[in-house]
Amino acid sequence: MGKLSRKSETTAAIQYALNRWEALIWYAEDGRIEIDNNAAERALRGVTLGRMNFIVNEPGCGGERAASIYCLIGNTKLRSLDLEAYLRHVLGVIADWPVNQVADLLPSNLKLDAHAS
Repeated sequence: MGKLSRKSETTAAIQYALNRWEALIWYAEDGRIEIDNNAAERALRGVTLGRMNFIVNEPGCGGERAASIYCLIGNTKLRSLDLEAYLRHVLGVIADWPVNQVADLLPSNLKLDAHAS
């Protein structure tokens, strides 16, 4: 770096990498991490385009509900669960489910066959 001009593109590229070194190491060590967040941005595009439709009575109330639903759907996809089977199961048992154990119904905690119907 001492031999490069401060204004050169090479210096800027090296400085960019150094400023993000921790994240770069994290990415290099964990093969599950994506190099960019394009997938997340594509997944949220529908939410941002329709966010005004989610505001029902109180500001933020509908948006919070929509965010919860989108998180639930996203987590079922992340875990390769059949969304319809997951929702059918949860809606079928939730009325009698103990309120203090509702977290057991989250996609990350539920043991469902990934291709169940």
